[in-house]
This record gives sequence, C-alpha cells and structure tokens, in this order.
Amino acid sequence: MTSPRIIDVRFEHYPTGKRALGVDDSKPRISWRFLDVESDFEQTGYEIEVSRTSPSGASTVDVMHVSSSESHLVPWPQPDKALASREKCSVRVRAWGKNQTDPLPWSDAAEIEIGLLQRDDWTGGIISAPWSGENLDKPQPEDLFRKEFTLSSKPVSARLYITALGVYEAEINGKRVGDHYMAPGWTSYHGQLHYQTFDVTDLLDSNENCLGVRVAEGWYKGRIGFMFSRNFYGSRTGVLAQLEVTYKDGKTFTLGTDGTWTAHQGPTRQAEIYDGELYDARAHIEGWSSAGTNGLEDWKLGDILPPLPAEQRLVAGSKPPVRRPETIRPLEVIKTPSGKLVLDFGQNLVGHLRVAKGNRAPAGHKLTFQHAEVLEDGELGLRPLRACKAQDTYVFRGDAQGETFQPRFTFHGFRYAQVDGWPAGEDILSSIEAVVCNSDMEEAGAFQCSKPKVNHLFSNTKWSMRGNFFSLPTDCPQRDERLGWTGDLALFAPTATLIYQCFGVLKDWLQDVAFDQKQRGGVPPMVSPNCLAGIETWGDVWPCAVWHDVAVLAPWALWEETKDIAILEQQYESMTSWLKVIPRNKGRLTHLWDLKGYQLGDWLDPNAPPDDPQKAVTDPTLVANAFLAQCLTLMAQTSTILGRTEDACFFEDWYTNARDEFVEEYVSPSGRLVSDSQTAYALAICFGLLSPDQTTTAGNRLAEIIKSNKLCIGTGFAGTPFVCEALARTGHADTAYAMLLNEKCPSWLYPISMGATTIWERWDSMLPDASINGGEMTSFNHYAFGAVSKFLVERVAGLQRVAPGWKRSRVEPLLGGGLTSASASHVTPYGLVSVSWTLEETDTGDEVEGVGKFTLDVVVPPTTTMEVVLPSRGAKTTEVVGSGQWSFTCAV
Repeated sequence: MTSPRIIDVRFEHYPTGKRALGVDDSKPRISWRFLDVESDFEQTGYEIEVSRTSPSGASTVDVMHVSSSESHLVPWPQPDKALASREKCSVRVRAWGKNQTDPLPWSDAAEIEIGLLQRDDWTGGIISAPWSGENLDKPQPEDLFRKEFTLSSKPVSARLYITALGVYEAEINGKRVGDHYMAPGWTSYHGQLHYQTFDVTDLLDSNENCLGVRVAEGWYKGRIGFMFSRNFYGSRTGVLAQLEVTYKDGKTFTLGTDGTWTAHQGPTRQAEIYDGELYDARAHIEGWSSAGTNGLEDWKLGDILPPLPAEQRLVAGSKPPVRRPETIRPLEVIKTPSGKLVLDFGQNLVGHLRVAKGNRAPAGHKLTFQHAEVLEDGELGLRPLRACKAQDTYVFRGDAQGETFQPRFTFHGFRYAQVDGWPAGEDILSSIEAVVCNSDMEEAGAFQCSKPKVNHLFSNTKWSMRGNFFSLPTDCPQRDERLGWTGDLALFAPTATLIYQCFGVLKDWLQDVAFDQKQRGGVPPMVSPNCLAGIETWGDVWPCAVWHDVAVLAPWALWEETKDIAILEQQYESMTSWLKVIPRNKGRLTHLWDLKGYQLGDWLDPNAPPDDPQKAVTDPTLVANAFLAQCLTLMAQTSTILGRTEDACFFEDWYTNARDEFVEEYVSPSGRLVSDSQTAYALAICFGLLSPDQTTTAGNRLAEIIKSNKLCIGTGFAGTPFVCEALARTGHADTAYAMLLNEKCPSWLYPISMGATTIWERWDSMLPDASINGGEMTSFNHYAFGAVSKFLVERVAGLQRVAPGWKRSRVEPLLGGGLTSASASHVTPYGLVSVSWTLEETDTGDEVEGVGKFTLDVVVPPTTTMEVVLPSRGAKTTEVVGSGQWSFTCAV
C-alpha cells in the first residue's frame, strides 16, 4: 500500500520536474500536488524549506510554517528576501491535513536559478557584423561570430546568457548549445527582448576554448508581414552574450560580447521566414567555433551597437522555447503528372525536412525542397502560399562520406514536399524525415469518443494549435503571414487552455499586446507583434470588436484555467484602457459601439464570398455589441477580484445599460433577433443577453435555422465557438449533435472527409471537387474553427470546470448523436481530472423502449470536489464527491 505524499513541487508555471534556469521571478510562487491521500483530505497548513545559494557560494536554509489550505501558487515564503541575480534556490514542502498531528513527508526538492535581473548585470554590448546594414532590400546570409578564450581549469559551473537581434544558434568548441529553435523567438522587440540561459559546464575545456554564434535575420530584420516589409525592427542584426564561469575555488571568469569578437558570413546564404533557407555547404568554415585560428585570418572585428534603450525590457520571459520534439517519416513517394517527386508525410505539420542519412553528390549539386499543405490535380498546391516560396535548398560540397542537412533558421507548414535534385542511387524514403517544431508546451488535455471522425476533429485541433503556437500564437504557419492575429486567439483561448499548458506563451504575448496597444493610444493591435504598423487598413489605428477584445478575453481565459490573479494584475491596464477608448454612439444607444464604425464581424462566415470574407449574414455591429457586453461583465468581475470597487461599479453599470440597449436595438419582445442567423442567436444566448422566455424562443429559432440549413454550419470566427453550446443550453442537444456529425460542406467533419489533418481557415478551403478555394486567404492550418473542441470536452465527455483553477469541477455528459462512449482528461493545478462514460443497451424486463445502461467513471484530484450529474431516467441526479476514483451506473 502506497503512502500519501507530496509531488510535483514547482515554481510559477514552469514545467514540473525540470530546473527553472535563468528566470526573472525573484519572489516565485510555489505549487504542489498530493498523491494517494484520502478522499476527504484537506490541507490545513504547510512548511516550505528554502535552501539558497548566493553567487559567491554562501548557503542558507530556512523553514517557514504557514496555516493555509492553499497549495497552488502560494506566495514566496520570504517576502522581504527576494532572490538576487544568479542566485540558486531549492525548496521542499510538507503539509498537514485536517485532524492530523504528523505532517506528510517532505517532498522532493524543486530547483530554480535566477537570471540577470538588472541591466548592469550585463558586462558586454550588442555586436554586429560590419556589413550588417548593407543591401537592406535583399535577404542576407547568416553572420558567424567567434571569440577564443582560455580557462585556468575545468569549471564547476558555467552559464551562457544570450540573445540576438535576429535569430541565433550558439556553439562552444564545435558543439551545439542547448536545443532551442529560432531563439530568442519573436516579441515586440522595442518593448521586450528575451534572453536565454544555458548550462554549458560540460561543453568547456580546461584550457583553450571558443564560443561561436550564428545570427540570421529572422523576424527582426527579414521580410515579415504580408506587405513585403523588411528591416521592420532594425537594419542590423546582432548578438548579446555573456559567459560566466565558476571554478572550484569560487573564483569566476566572465566573457561578454565586445569589440574583440570577429565576424564572417556563414554558409547559410539565405535564411528567410517565408522563402526558406539556402545552405551552400561549399562555404562551410571548418572549426569556426573551435579554438585555433588556422584559416580564419580573414574574419573582421565586429561593430558595437548602441545600448538597448532603457524602456526596452531585457528579460527571460515565461514562455517555453520552440523545440523539435519529434520526427515523422514519409508515408509514400508520389510521382506527379508532371513527373515531379513528392513526399507525403500523412500529417499537415509545422517544421522542416531533414536529410538524416548521408547522401553523396558532386560539389555544387543543388537539392531543393518545396513545401505545400495540399495537392491539387496531383501537383503541389502552391497558390495559397501567395508571395511565399517555402523552399529550402542545399548545395553539396562533394563529400565522399555523404552529407546531411536540416535548416536552422526557417520553418514551413506542410504535409507534402517536392524534392528536386535528389541524388541518383540514394533511397529517399529512408533518408528524409519531417522535423516537427513548436513551442514546447506540456499537454494538458485529451478527448475520445465512439465516433472516429469526431476524435479526428479533436486531433486536428490539437495539431493546428501545436503548429501555430510557434513562439507566439499565430494564424497560420505556411503563407506570407504567420502573424499573431488577436481575433483568432481571443476566440480560441478558452479551448487552448484545455489542450496545452499555454500560460507562459500567452502571458508573454499579452505583454506584447499591451505594449503595441500603448503605441496605438489604447487600441490593441490587429496583430501582435504589430509588424503591420503604418500599413494602410490593417495597420491603422481603428478599433475593432472581437479582435481587440483579446485584451479582455485572453487574460480572463487564463484566470479561469489557473486562478492566477497575477495575470489579471499584469493585464489590467490593457483591459481597462481598451474598453475606455471604444467609440460609442452619440444621442442614442450611448453605451454601445458606434453604429457607423467598421467591423470585421463574423469573419469567414461560410456564406461570405471568397474575395470578401467579412461579408457575413450577421450584422457586424450586432456582433461587436454582443462581445462588448461580454467584455463588460468580465471586466466587472475582474475589477471585483482585484478589489477595485469603483471600477467594478463603473463596468457593472455600463454592462447593465449596454445589455438593455442591445435588447432594444436587436431583440424583439419574444426573442427574435434582427439578424436571423446562427451567430446572432448563439452569441445572445451564450452571453446571457436575453430573458429566460426570450432565450427559449432564441434557442428554438436557432435550431430551426440550422435544420433549414440542412444541418450545415452557418457561423464564422465569432459564432463558431458558441453555436453548439447555445443549442445545448436551450434543450436542443439533438440538433447540436446532428450539426456536429454532419459531413456535408460546410461542417466540422467535411474537411476530415476530404483528408484534413488540421483545422482549415475556411470551411471549404478545399472544394468538394478537390480544387482549392479561390479566396486569397485559404490556409489549411488555422485553429479558430477548432474552438468546438471545448464543446467536445465539456459537453460530449461532460468534463467542466466549475471554479477558476479547477478547485471544483463537474461531470455532466450530454448524451446524443448515437455516441456510445466518450472520455476526457485534463491536467489541473491539483492533478489529473478525468471522466469516461459508456452507454449500452440492456434488457430491463419492462416494456420501455430505448432503455440503456449508463456507466460513468471519474477521477477527482486531491483537495478538490466534483459534482457528478447522472442522466438517469426521469430527473437528473447529482452527487458531490471528493478526490479519488469513483464509478456510477444508472438506467437512461
């Protein structure tokens, strides 16, 4: 029999079981979970042992006792003793339960190490190649930087702190540093620049050493945005690095980037986000990142760039890095009608190709990879890429031992890859693999049911989120865009938190949103980082509902998932300043959006023509005002949570008036809406804008509209997350399931019937005749319509969060659609919560037709409770249970 214990001690939102290295949090909050405790276990107090080691090596150990039931994000136990730059700390926790005299045993220790908190912790400056500011209208090769140095002995500890204006890879003595991809990632660089910290102790020798860094243009200087912008953040790439070494005797050595470093152009002759990478192996410089200067005499001294402005934050950030977590082998080689060689990887993914097995070709021979998401008429479907080549080229050096290749500074969205110039006699299937790249988020949730295509739908959502969370949440990963569109995330955030633990990614990105918002007088950007600033229409400062409502909707989604009050505090100014600059009507309806304002509305409504995606059937201002009411009620709650009573009253009053005016303008007394559409009714129902009687009428009318539309979806970005939920709330589960399971175009399952492995941007990105939609914006990897996966978890499986942070949950499956089983699980702050149910026919011996046996199994995390609602014959029954595993059966 196992004993109760404490597990998963962690700091802030950093991954469990890993040392948090080089972080900004000087007073990190601490969390832990319990294992094998009794179902009614309640924590009454805890002790935290804090072991600290200063940069000089001095150690202290303190134990603090706190009487509290909290085990999630508890305050730093030494409020007057913040951790300092470079300081190391480990903590252990033990806790007491109700009616327990002895505590649970001490947990394993969790470790954290602070980064460089102050600007003056950095000794060097940003260096740039002398030629970096030349030829600004063309893509530039990578720059190589190197510095040799001597150590007096083998160090016991070494840290490399590094960032770049551009994207970088570092090497020490010819070996790669870390496993980050496209570091330091993309931020609103003028607001914040992220640096990374690496433990490089094992890479250093006791005598001669060399630190080398590759730097390419990346998002900083390369072409970005769909308006062909270059040099958006600056005209010169550069690197800022600091190596800190500690010897056994406590002495230290520091090496920073300065004017003694040398630079040379590297073999990566082009490193473009959109157009891809060109690597000329003939220009490879042997030993460039190793000690020894033979053959390196033509390197030039680097320039020192001006210091970063004081207002530009140089921080570690919270988001996990982009990594390359897996590879996928091609399923088959296709010979196209034109005779081209195309690899099918069976999955639309984000990443690049790798020639993993050495292949031989003469020097100068070119091998080219062309990437695409779909085939059209048997050939690569390239038109959706627009002005994006998505092409990688490798030029062989003629090595008789064979050569391998993978890009360093680009990524593509693709399922298919055309290979031109494959060396004769080499086996392509065993040589090439696809490398998947994404922000290294931990999985948070799973879903399955008895309908395979619905499972495929959830999988597609997961793959689309994974591929589009690439340093920040983007819209698509393949064409000349890949931008942080705010509207997409505003609508998808509640679903995103159920699938991956994305708090760190979104926390950092919301700081970019807030920075860009300040540059626009309080109006959030359409995309963040706002690389469209100054561009007509998309870059102009014009307020737009839904997209700009991300300032409110995304922080609230993170609060609900984690109950982390700090995210509301961090974003509060952004949230309030947005609502206060919304242009309102004059004379009448003064609490609603200006009716003359331009709105994107229900973007990509399936009824909109391909060349006019905002031309939806739902009045765009109705959509704007529905979301305004929702944002106002969330702001009233946010202000209350933060103890801002005056603000809470202000937003509550505004909400009450806005709701009344919404009803006056758009709703008939019986509950019919002026826009007789799926989106209008779904928003009005889910946002609570109608009276109970009106809600009934609206639900009935919504079901009628869907049935008359042959059960096809009729919503765009704005309405899609809410339409099934609106039906469920108003007693139309049968219609919700019929629409969910429909495979006719447009529907959620239609793309799957066409072979989709990710969520499409348009309901008909590919037409039934297998041709590509003629619209300019036609992506096959766009997570927005995957927001229905929240309905799958919460309604189909029945797993619902009742209280912020999952302290209380509910399981209430919505039976229907012919489903005979479903399951879902989610990693909460307190542990894994899960549900699994099955439905089978039984012979009850009575004369009632359609009687079945319903079996429900749940797992409830320690220190939480769950409401279990069983769909029994007659009235539903509810039982509240504590932690543990529980099983229930009933007749339905």
